[in-house]
Amino acid sequence: MRILITGAGGQLGRALIAALHGHEVTALLHRDLDITDREAVRAAIKFSAPDVVINAAAYNDVDAAETHIESAEAINVQGPRILAEESASKSTTIVHVSTDYVFDGTAGRPYHEGDTPNPLSVYGRSKRAGEVAVMKANPKHYLVRTASVFEVSGKNFLNTMHALAKRGEVKAVADLFGSPTYAPHLAAAIGRLFERSEFGLYHLAGLGGVSRYDLVRYFFSVLGVQVKVIAVNHDAFPTAAVRPANASLTTMKESVPKMPTWREGVREFVADLRCMTR
Repeated sequence: MRILITGAGGQLGRALIAALHGHEVTALLHRDLDITDREAVRAAIKFSAPDVVINAAAYNDVDAAETHIESAEAINVQGPRILAEESASKSTTIVHVSTDYVFDGTAGRPYHEGDTPNPLSVYGRSKRAGEVAVMKANPKHYLVRTASVFEVSGKNFLNTMHALAKRGEVKAVADLFGSPTYAPHLAAAIGRLFERSEFGLYHLAGLGGVSRYDLVRYFFSVLGVQVKVIAVNHDAFPTAAVRPANASLTTMKESVPKMPTWREGVREFVADLRCMTR
């Protein structure tokens, strides 16, 4: 199968390249392809002639989006729309990756595919608008919502905590919950998704919900380091954007590829860290 990956330089993009090694993959970084440039997108699709386009490109700086609205909307709405329209013109399938931040976090339970989005931030609203744009433009779509993606070489929360561990004490938010997702697990699930499942909306995230406080405690316990973790409320770390209180994800789809738990993701992440330091 011929696959075109956009945003291939990010955490998920790199994991997709590894997971899809059995296919003919064209992997384009942002410097290779600006997804907001229609002519460039058209040329890339014509050149690679993909069976599937996977859009892993995104403006994902949640707080910066509050003041960089045009940039967030260009990358999260305009770009996905162009990719969907141009892929549809060739009857090509598109996989578009979205976020748990399309929800407001007030449900009191994990969100499934039938729940109504109500984003609280510019980032969340732009990602929701991108979802709608893709669904309208290309009927052959897989819309994938995920959450808190992490892998060993990326910029993410666990790598930040790992760097701070040498202090012997860290603070972590205990009143915001989500579904941390190990990038290689997500990439593998996406690969299985478009090979076996019907078109539509899917939630693919690390199974279970957890606060950042409990996530960090588990991470350090697996890592085998003694670090004091202090629980704080989210207002201890003021942010420009409002976060959902509990945006944990689950799925109601029987055909969805089974995701490992967030704990399994953390354990594999730690194994990766140890391999890097040998």
